[in-house]
Amino acid sequence: MSFSIKKSAEVVVVDVEGQLIVGNRQELKQKVLDELEKGEKKFLIDFSQTGYIDSSGLGVLVSLSKKIREQGGELRLANLNDDLQTLFELTKLDTLFQISDTRERALESFEWPNRASRSISKSRAT
Repeated sequence: MSFSIKKSAEVVVVDVEGQLIVGNRQELKQKVLDELEKGEKKFLIDFSQTGYIDSSGLGVLVSLSKKIREQGGELRLANLNDDLQTLFELTKLDTLFQISDTRERALESFEWPNRASRSISKSRAT
């Protein structure tokens, strides 16, 4: 479980490796808030190396989204696996977050905010 922060152009990219759970959610929150306090406004959280997010992890994402928006910023998510995408859909959090299927599309969405970054099929095979 680790978080790494990189800067891509004007976007702070946070890679979440492992799981986002009760035991590490505060670390993610603090890292993002530290960047926000430095004046950063554009954030991308990349879940390409994340297998699981629990309810407290979802809660910290909602909290971060609110704080970033209050400061005039934007938060995007990228690379949710099928299970995480389903979790976001079931909890309706897919309506709160702009979710892209790749890091590149998410980064482009900051440059072209009106462009849809993901077209996801709601009719998945069960």
